[in-house]
Amino acid sequence: MTFDDIEILKLRFLRGPNFWTYRSAVEAWVDIGELEKFPSNTIPGFVDRLLEWLPSLQQHHCSVGEVGGFVWRLRDGTWPAHIIEHVAIELQTLAGMQVSFGKARETSTSGVYKVVFRARQEDIGLTSLVEARNLVMAAINNTAFDTPAVIKKLKDMVDRLWLGPSTACIVDAATDRKIPFIRLTIGNLVQLGYGSSQKRIWTAETDNTSAIAEHISSDKDLTKRLLMQCGVPVPKGSTVNSEQEAWSVAQDIGLPVVVKPIDANHGRGVSLDLKTQDEVQAAFHIALREEENTEVIVEQFIRGEEHRLLIVGDKLVAASCGETVQITGDGVSTVEALIESQVNTDPRRGLEEEFPLEKIILAEQGNVVLEIQKQGYQVSSVPAKGTVIVVQRTGNMTMDVTDQVHPAVADMAILAAKMVGLDIAGIDLVTPDISRPLQETGGAVVEVNAGPGLLMHLKPVVGQPRPVGQAIVNQLFDDSDSGRIPVVGVMGNHQTTELSKLIAWLLKLSNKHTGLACADGLYLDQRRVVSKDARTFELGQRLLINRLVDAAVFESSGMQLMDEGFAYDRCQVGVVTGVPEPVGLEVHDILTPEQMRNVMRNQVDVVLPEGVAVLNASDPVAVSFEELSDGDVFFYTHEDNHPVIAAAKQKQQRVVYHRDQQIYFAHGNKEVSMLQIEAEQIQSLMKDRGISLSTLCAAVAVAQALDISPDLLRAGLKSFDNAGMDTIKTGAH
Repeated sequence: MTFDDIEILKLRFLRGPNFWTYRSAVEAWVDIGELEKFPSNTIPGFVDRLLEWLPSLQQHHCSVGEVGGFVWRLRDGTWPAHIIEHVAIELQTLAGMQVSFGKARETSTSGVYKVVFRARQEDIGLTSLVEARNLVMAAINNTAFDTPAVIKKLKDMVDRLWLGPSTACIVDAATDRKIPFIRLTIGNLVQLGYGSSQKRIWTAETDNTSAIAEHISSDKDLTKRLLMQCGVPVPKGSTVNSEQEAWSVAQDIGLPVVVKPIDANHGRGVSLDLKTQDEVQAAFHIALREEENTEVIVEQFIRGEEHRLLIVGDKLVAASCGETVQITGDGVSTVEALIESQVNTDPRRGLEEEFPLEKIILAEQGNVVLEIQKQGYQVSSVPAKGTVIVVQRTGNMTMDVTDQVHPAVADMAILAAKMVGLDIAGIDLVTPDISRPLQETGGAVVEVNAGPGLLMHLKPVVGQPRPVGQAIVNQLFDDSDSGRIPVVGVMGNHQTTELSKLIAWLLKLSNKHTGLACADGLYLDQRRVVSKDARTFELGQRLLINRLVDAAVFESSGMQLMDEGFAYDRCQVGVVTGVPEPVGLEVHDILTPEQMRNVMRNQVDVVLPEGVAVLNASDPVAVSFEELSDGDVFFYTHEDNHPVIAAAKQKQQRVVYHRDQQIYFAHGNKEVSMLQIEAEQIQSLMKDRGISLSTLCAAVAVAQALDISPDLLRAGLKSFDNAGMDTIKTGAH
């Protein structure tokens, strides 16, 4: 029996914390049609075909909670939507995107399911869903499917669209410290933290990396002169503009010499151990061609092994040692063929950034050809069986030697980085023994690199990986610094826009540049810069990337949460003014009060452990969110003698309530009058500006959660002009 294709009815990318998970995810609505009557154990050969194409599915736990749990579910009988979820996750994982979360849930329409799974990048996530559907259908109908081709397609997308490994390791380290991040481009420019507390990285460069220092490091001759002046040993040499001058300098220095581009990196265009005029002059043209420069460096050849030391701030974080690449003749194959079969097949080598070593492309690497020629061979030569030929001596950092570095060598590398002015530097040095001072071994620093590659330290072939991402994050943020600014999230069914504006005004008066995203627009310090509904992910993120913003207030709706998720990952204060009926969310199959409760609870779910959930004690459903908060809970109500308030006071919780024309704040039995309701300004606020008593109570509770003083609170309420915020002149953002 052949089944019709599973139809994908809706497909969306949830960018922020959402109904399903704290992180970005794909949500798809799929119609499995007649397959609703055919679970996996009823389709002959289906499970075996699926596991043959994706054997790693056998590692999935599923709801069983142990390895092999998903396979048990397959053989016991489960439905295609659930299977698509697991396949989409596995395809991403095999492509290099580590993800694990997923769910498949029935909707109110028979045969239609919501399939949700974690996705770090939109295009990759959406493509994995489509390909997962295609793979599952092929396995069901016993038709051909090219799984390796699909995985390669997704890998290519990961290489093209996701963060490089150096940037990713820094982002992962920040995430481990609960520091939020925002990707600012499709490349590797990433913001760590929010607003005025943010730092930016671009691979292994930060916004603390000096442009002057980077320029100095790219000028190898200038770098050497600076290092020499502060006592760092460097090879003798100078820049040249012609092959004749190159040979002249080589004679003055003394053979052998090294010839390299003035701004060489990754060992490209670098020729070592040159002993004749022909070799030096050939190397000059190779170096000149590599970076299209007009100058080349000729310098003393230092004997020993090549090392890369990673310096972050004033610390040695990691050190790697290079290996010499060789081929062995078989009496049949040419040198070029031997390089392909013995070198380029190494799984560590590739053309993408994820590989620690590069493939050797003879047409692009004249220095490799010259190295071969120095030994009396051409790339077309057929070496005798057993003949060993050195192919490459630089750029092959494979062994971690961090624990072997002598303290004096580490100090010298730190001095070199400081002399150039780099906060993160890759120090290249040559020495026969890294465990002894350079003065003893005759070693020298040969280069100082800005934006050094980190992969060699993350994936050494020999030795242990080093936490280089963590070191960079710790350099950017003190132990007590989370990179966060105060973020207040507001949801509910009563005056959420007015409350959001009032909170933003109080934050502004507390001397914080404050952003506000609400139904009436996007505001910066009370200036409306976008006049349309700003309860969107894109507009909300504008506040978080603004380096002037010290605090931000976000009004959110159930529709925004279901459509794309919150614009922020966590908040210091989360306010729920009440839980509305599920009106308008039918498009998301939110139909019942219980489903609506699950929508609104998300505002409490994202409260930080050191934060506060502010809940309306007059709404029983909002009160039930108390148990969901990772942080503290403040209850508020405009009603006299409310039992929830009485119970909270007994438990020594903090509460805000109205009694005898006053609004009180209490912590246990100790209460303080915050506002006189009969005061002229407060009456004006309520009658003329439409602020309800309940909203005033909520504002008092939020002010207490934000440590805004009672005097500033009173002054803010007296001076607040809700109408004025709607009419302030708009400006460009």
